[in-house]
Amino acid sequence: MNAALAHWPPATTIMLGALAGGVLAVVDAPERVLAFAAAPELPSALGLLKGVWQAMATGFVSQTSVAPVDQLLTRGGMSSMLGTIWLIISALGFGGIAEKAGVLDVLITPLIAKAKTTGALIATLVGACFATNVLASDQYIAIVLPGRMFRNAFKDRGLAPVVQSRALGDSATVTSPLIPWNSCGAYMAAALGVGTLSYLPFAIFNIANPIISILFGILGLRMIRTRE
Repeated sequence: MNAALAHWPPATTIMLGALAGGVLAVVDAPERVLAFAAAPELPSALGLLKGVWQAMATGFVSQTSVAPVDQLLTRGGMSSMLGTIWLIISALGFGGIAEKAGVLDVLITPLIAKAKTTGALIATLVGACFATNVLASDQYIAIVLPGRMFRNAFKDRGLAPVVQSRALGDSATVTSPLIPWNSCGAYMAAALGVGTLSYLPFAIFNIANPIISILFGILGLRMIRTRE
């Protein structure tokens, strides 16, 4: 918590939290850590180290005979996230190739040219973010690539950067969990144990936010300008 409050990088904060949990387990319940390691031939220090590492790598398996408790405490560790991580790596690789090849520029530049009004520009950006989420399968690509391509269009029309940032957050960020093969959709489905298309009708915020963003653009609400 202190690391998070100190605004340390997320990777550092998460790793320190995991290590702190391992240290707490060793101090509070060393016998359980040794039992989980299942390596009586090792000295106790190495057994504790193996138990902590094994829990972080492949996850802890709770056997309390209380189903809700076991379900809460049993997790797959880092290995359970490898599928999502590979999806993210593949998506980033695909997005990098698509950007360098100019594929998205060819598709989006004509659309920007046809967006004559602020509302049309916001709607085009929202549509581009959703399409990138579908094609690139990663939220970060859907934020960065359209953000770069639409930056000059917003600037040329005198719109403050916060307007584009808000539109990106209202579209690329919230629509990614609605796509089954997107890294966010895959993570949500795995974490919740519910198929993406099953929870989609109940994700009112994710569906309504892009629509409201477009309405704000059409009505000229909160369209902050850099020049009057």
